[in-house]
Parts: sequence; C-alpha cells; structure tokens
Amino acid sequence: MAQKNNTATVKDINYYKKKFWKLFFYGLGVLILFFSLASWGFFGSMPSFEDLENPESNLATEIISSDGVTIGKFYNENRTPIKYEDLPQSLVKALVATEDERFYEHSGIDARRTFGAALKLGSNGGASTLTQQLAKLLFHGEGSSFKPFRIIQKVKEWIIAIKLERQYTKNEIIAMYLNKADFVNTAVGIRSAAKVYFGKEPRDLTVDEAAMFVGMLKNPSLYNPLRRIEKVRERRNTVLGQMVRNHILDTKTKDSLAKQPIVLHFHPESHKEGTATYFREFLREYMKNWAKENKRPDGSDWDIYSDGLKIYTTIDSKIQEHAEEAVSAHMKNLQQEFFAQQKDNPNAPFVNITDAETKTIIDKAMKSSERWRVMKDLDKTDEEITASFNVKTKMKIFSWKGEIDTLMTPMDSIRYYKHFLQAGLMSMEPQTGHIKAWVGGIDYKYFQYDHVGQGARQVGSTFKPFVYATAIEQLGMSPCDTIVDGPFMIHKGRHNVTEDWEPKNSDRKYRGMVTLKKALALSINTVSAKLIDKTGPEAVVTMTKKLGVKSEIPAQPSIALGAVDITVEDMVAAYSTFANQGVYVKPQFISRIEDKNGVVLYEPTPETHDVLNKDIAYAVIKLLEGVTESGSGVRLRTQGGGSGDNRWTGYPYMFTNPIAGKTGTSQNQSDGWFIGMVPNLVTGVWVGCEDRSARFKGITYGQGATAALPIWGYMMKKCYEDKDLQISKDPFQRPDNLSIKVDCYERKRDTTATDSTAAPEEEQDPDQFGL
Repeated sequence: MAQKNNTATVKDINYYKKKFWKLFFYGLGVLILFFSLASWGFFGSMPSFEDLENPESNLATEIISSDGVTIGKFYNENRTPIKYEDLPQSLVKALVATEDERFYEHSGIDARRTFGAALKLGSNGGASTLTQQLAKLLFHGEGSSFKPFRIIQKVKEWIIAIKLERQYTKNEIIAMYLNKADFVNTAVGIRSAAKVYFGKEPRDLTVDEAAMFVGMLKNPSLYNPLRRIEKVRERRNTVLGQMVRNHILDTKTKDSLAKQPIVLHFHPESHKEGTATYFREFLREYMKNWAKENKRPDGSDWDIYSDGLKIYTTIDSKIQEHAEEAVSAHMKNLQQEFFAQQKDNPNAPFVNITDAETKTIIDKAMKSSERWRVMKDLDKTDEEITASFNVKTKMKIFSWKGEIDTLMTPMDSIRYYKHFLQAGLMSMEPQTGHIKAWVGGIDYKYFQYDHVGQGARQVGSTFKPFVYATAIEQLGMSPCDTIVDGPFMIHKGRHNVTEDWEPKNSDRKYRGMVTLKKALALSINTVSAKLIDKTGPEAVVTMTKKLGVKSEIPAQPSIALGAVDITVEDMVAAYSTFANQGVYVKPQFISRIEDKNGVVLYEPTPETHDVLNKDIAYAVIKLLEGVTESGSGVRLRTQGGGSGDNRWTGYPYMFTNPIAGKTGTSQNQSDGWFIGMVPNLVTGVWVGCEDRSARFKGITYGQGATAALPIWGYMMKKCYEDKDLQISKDPFQRPDNLSIKVDCYERKRDTTATDSTAAPEEEQDPDQFGL
C-alpha cells in the first residue's frame, strides 16, 4: 500500500515538472512573440533606423551675435543642443549617481533594478535607466496611464533603449538626455536651463547648481525653483548625498554645499523681452521670407521654430547693450521733462490741434488696438466695442519705474501711452555695412512699432549734408569757400515752386559772409537754400538716392531744410558712405546661416556702389566735424552748462577725438535727430512721440541736440570704456593728394564752455524749418 503511494507521488512530481517546463517555454515563447510584435510595430509604430539616427529634435533657432553671444531664439520649444564635451563633469556625475548608478555597466536595461522593481510591483518607483528615460522623451513622452497600454509602452521603451545603446555612445546618450529634458519656465534642455535660471553656460555651473538641475529631473513641475524653492533645495541636497554615496564628493564638501542657498538669476527667454528685441522681430520677418525662398534638400520649407538653425548676425552684443542702456537712461530722463511740461496742457500730450483732430488720432489708435481686434473676432458691434473702451478695467501699464497695476479705462490708457517719447537707434560699421546695434523703441513689450526699419520720420537738418555734398560735386566748391548768409528768395515758377519761397533762419539773424563749414556747423537755412538753388533740387534728389535713401523725395527746394521722411536705417547707411570714402555699402545684418549640423546654408554678398570720389567724401566729413567743433554738437566736447543741461544724459562727455556729426530737428520739434560718426562706427539716433502733434512746445528740449545727441554721447562713452570693442579715436583717413581745400582758418573757440557761452548755441541751432 505504501509502495503504491510512493509510486503515485513520484508520478505526480514528474507530471508537475513537465507542466512547469511546458508553461515556462510557452510563456517564454509568448514573451518573445510579444517583444517581436512590439519591435515590428504591431502595437504601434516604432522608430526606424533613420529615426534613431536623427531623432525628432524640435530645436530652437539661435540668433548669435558677431562676438559669439546668443542674443535670442525662435522656438516652439526653447531648446538648444549642447555637446557632451561642453557639459561639466559635476553635472554628468550627479546625473548618473542619482538616476542610473550602473549606467556605464548595462546595455540599456538594468536587469537588477528591473527585477527588484517587479518584485515590489513598482511600489518604490520604476527601474528606468537613463537610456530608457531618453527613449521615452524622444518617442512618446509620458505615455498612457492605462495599465495594459503602459506595459506595452514600457516594452517599447526597452526595445528602443537597446537600439539607442547600439546606435550611440554612453556620452552621446547623456548629452541627448540633458538636451531633451524639460526644466519648465521656458527652459528645455540643459543649455536653456542654465541660461534661464542662472544666466550662464552649462560649463560654468557650480556643483550645487548642477545638483539642483539633476534634482529637478525627477518631477520638474514639483521641483520648480520659482514656486517651491525650499523643496528644490531639499531635493538638491538629496542629489549631493547620492554624489557622496558614489564617491564623487566627500562628506565635508557635501555638507558645505548643502548649506548654500539657491540664488537664481532668472531670465526667462521671451520673444518680447531680452536683448535686441526689435532687431529680433525684424529678423523673424526676414527669416520667414528666407525660409520660403531657400528650400531644404527635399524641397520643403525650413521651419525657423524647430529646425535648429544658427543665424550668425552682425550685431555686436556689447555695442547693443551699450546702445540699449543709453536709450533707456536718456529717455527715462527726458520723459520726466515731457510729463512736467504737459501738466498744464488740457489736451495733453497734443499741442496746437483741434478737438476733431485729437478725436481722429484717438479713434485710429482704438481701432488698431489688440482689444478692438479681439472683440471684432467675437462679432461685437463697433458701438459695443467703443463703449467698452470707456469702462474701467484692471490692467498693467508701462512706466519707467516698472510695470504698474492700475484701474483705468482703455480710452485713458491710449492717451497715457501717447505721452511717451520713443527712440530709434542704429549703429553700423561703414566699411562693411555690418549693423552693430539696433534699438527700435523704448520697450518692445508695450511699444512694438520699430522706429529703425519701419518708422520714416522728418529728418530736419540732418538732410543738409546731402545738399552740401551735391554742391561740392556739382559746383566744385570746398568747405572753405564763403557764401553770404542774408535774406534770400526763390521766386514762383523757379524749380517748380508754386509761390515765392523765402526761408528764414531760426534765430531770425543773418551773419553775412560765412564759410560752408561754418554754415553747416550753425545749420544756416539760407545757405542750404542758396546751394540747392544753384544745383537744382533734381541733382540733390539724385545724390540722395545714390546714397541709398528709399523714401520718395520731391524735387522741391524745401527739401534742403529737411522736409523729407526717411528711416534711421537709410540715414545711417547714407552717412556711412561719407565715412567709407564715398562708397555706399548696403546695411547687412546676417553673416551666415547654418543648419543644426553646421552646414552653411546662406552667406550674403555685400552690395556696394560708388557715390562720390574720396576727396568729396572727405570734404563732407570735414564739414560735419565742424558741427562738433563749433556748432550744435559742440557740447560733446564741453564741460560747462547751458539751457536744458539737466536733460543732457551722461554729460559732460568731454570727447577729444575727431567726431563728424549732425543734429536735426523737424518743424515744431516733432522729431529730434543726431547722427554721429567716428572712422569705424556710424550711429543714428531719432527721438519723438508716436504722433507728430505730441511734442515739446519749445526748441530747448525738442531739438536734436537735447533730445537725441545725449543718447549718442552716453553710448559712445560706454563703448570707449569697453576696451574690447576697439572703437576708433583716430582721425578719418585723409586721401592722398587731396584736391579740395578742407583746412579753413577760423578763430579758435573756447571748448570749456560756461553757461554764458553754451546758451547762445541753443539759440543759433536752426534745426527747425524757417518757413
């Protein structure tokens, strides 16, 4: 009986053994089939070899300055790739120590961690390696929360991870992972994160900063430094602890770093904030057209938001920085004066216009506003929209002291913003045409109209050098030739004048016999009128067009006094021709464009043409030097005071080097100009309100010498202090065997002006029309 039982027991064991192995092999077969089907894409597409070779990147296009600084980006996802060699080892080691200790030992899947996680049913978290995490980031993101689908996705991650390990080195995988990781607050990828949170390149991160970023990877939303700084600090210290455990740091160093506070230098990267905002928007519009005209090898359009292009621009980040600082400092200062003068104006900021004209201006602004557009899209009637503009609402408004939260009607906000003086500045290297700085306004977030490339404004006396250049070329005159400053009239019928035209000097005085150099220095209207009478307006128009000015210019004598609208960009290019020995060079803002792999896609060819011979160009330079030696630009050299001196931002400038320049003021002080030149940098500045009827009442503050020249002076002081820039202080190059007399004898002027000597210069500056 016992024997039978023993036999039966042995039989049962064999039976279960067979059952076990049968089940095992069936299970293994099903598992192999499951993995095979997943690999073949049965449960959804898998990345191909080409996908693994070039994973979808969605890279930001970088805008790079001539001195190698990234000044902005175009992006859907703010991410700029970085090579492994540019990563700090503290970051790499912290990452491996925290996220995947056996990273260098496994081939994509850590069997030990996976088995441990399976035994605990994932209660202590997953067992994803860095390679698996990269696979998830590259090919399906967070994935499904539905368990069966999540299992399938996990299997796909394993397969992709193994393929990635075969395709890339360990170092490349780390770089790809850190390039793809999202650190929130507009920062995707470690390079963007380092810039956004600490304002530095990844290679410059300290150990504790690197640990903070590694800590964020666990859950970037939870460990957001802007919202939960203490939680982020705790997580950072956990990472530092992992570095001790993996013998990367000693305990003493870890304890010291753990005590450090997290000090952020948060600079979110936005299209409306940062450096060169107006230039970047100008460049964006240009690139949209470029992308249509320049195709990929497969014939499709380039995408400037995701193709990772590198646009190497001619902008110099330091000159741009100094230019923006100068505009901000002076406009903040001048705006105080403008507000003060408008306090007693019942129709502020408008001067000498009717109620009907005011209503036209306000209505136009209302109908071109974003609020009007949005409500129109909601099918609101004009009456409903207009009524809404008179209802008080919460809003943020711009001020020079920072954004202000206030309660205001949209209609009142329109009038408020009309008060603000605007500015446009462009700097250019005359020999190459390279634009070095571009400031299109005072704040792109609130004022998006570009006063460099878009805004053509009346140029006043800055037009006069074109008249003088024509006279020197056509009439064989020189800066030392004399001409009578006296009453002058062009009679009806001559030069297409429809009625007698008798220009006046702004101070209503006449000086008798003066040299051309003195006449331009004092911006004498009668002399400009006499010169255009002799050359004919047509010759001046032809000269101006050859100098690259694209505006329509009427063949009328009044253009001699600046009755012409021209952009800052065109004025700077035209003046640069004089500094470049008579050769016009079209302004250039791109050096080259590369794809994400560094292949050059585009290099522009400079556009140049001869306008004047060297002698004439140099003669004009000498004329313009007279403006800063004894004319309206003399304050660049003085240390005394004068009318309005409390608004001469950065004064005294005390420049001693040769400077050629010209101030300009349009009729009724609506526009103030200064264009200043040294041998290797020409800078034009315009200042005025958006509407020409919003202006200073008098010439003291409205003239170019007070409104615009201080920006140039402030900027150039900063540029000269910055020795890396090498802005020239040398004389302009004098042509060999110069055939035109330029060295005129004049009584020396005391350049250490006092109040009594500087004030008459204000009175003599006739930059407004004397019509």
